[in-house]
Amino acid sequence: MALDKPKDSDHVYDIEGFQYIIDKDFMERVKPVKIDFLNAGFKIDCSIDFGKGCSSCGTASSSCC
Repeated sequence: MALDKPKDSDHVYDIEGFQYIIDKDFMERVKPVKIDFLNAGFKIDCSIDFGKGCSSCGTASSSCC
């Protein structure tokens, strides 16, 4: 996740005061996407299989790195 401004190639979602921007082509590859706010930040889950997980923390979570 990063701060960005919407482009013509993006979907824009306004949800509970947050604006989420995701590239349309990327969305087709990863949908469905679920973003949760936790005490320590955001957790992102999607359809991408991360296999053994992140090399820096060893988890299978997409929010690792």
